[in-house]
Amino acid sequence: MVLKTPRVALVTGGMGGLGEAICIKLAALGYKVVTTHSPGNTKAADWLDAMNKQGYGFRAYPCDVADFDSAAACAQKVAAEVGPIDVLVNNAGITRDMTFKKMDKVNWDAVMKTNLDSCFNMTKQVCDGMTDRGWGRVINISSVNGQKGAFGQTNYSAAKAGMHGFTKALALEVARKGVTVNTISPGYIGTKMVMAIPKDVLDSKIIPQIPMGRLGKPEEVAGLVAYLASDEAAFLTGANIAINGGQHMQ
Repeated sequence: MVLKTPRVALVTGGMGGLGEAICIKLAALGYKVVTTHSPGNTKAADWLDAMNKQGYGFRAYPCDVADFDSAAACAQKVAAEVGPIDVLVNNAGITRDMTFKKMDKVNWDAVMKTNLDSCFNMTKQVCDGMTDRGWGRVINISSVNGQKGAFGQTNYSAAKAGMHGFTKALALEVARKGVTVNTISPGYIGTKMVMAIPKDVLDSKIIPQIPMGRLGKPEEVAGLVAYLASDEAAFLTGANIAINGGQHMQ
């Protein structure tokens, strides 16, 4: 449903892959879409220009979501230049895959800070405003591997599982204030990162795990984000919605 009154949606890590699909979907529904990019990303301006030539009207701001002060500065600038943030999609994330035996503190911390601490860093900037206005949506993008674990991903799986613990606790705190907090846990989605996996590995190791026999589409996840951001989803909070083609069921 296209919005009658524009709302501001901030999507972290929205340049490319799943984040880009989320930005495009929300823009098509009438949201004022803002995304973040890593400070020093030399491709950010080109991406923004290409997107806006297609009529999306995105805004983009540098932000290190792993750093609280950077998150605060970004949110303040968005509020001043675009408007109060109504929808926050915590999508930014990284991987540093290796077995636990080989994992060092640097690679543990990098994933925990970017994937989990970022939820606190970004949500802290917008939550009080949402509750004060009596409406808001926080949508955390987790992973099927946060539900079932994955070999070589103790850091990533722990961070993604932690995101949903954060979701449930915060959902309880803000439920009476018109704010919902939910988690989406995608499985293998056909982003550039996944499509870079060698085809023989996809065909022999990954797709056979998926009962639907295919990768998900970024647009399918974006559609779920759009629903959770809508007025129709006002009674849905504290949930972890799996979108994985049947790969993992709870």
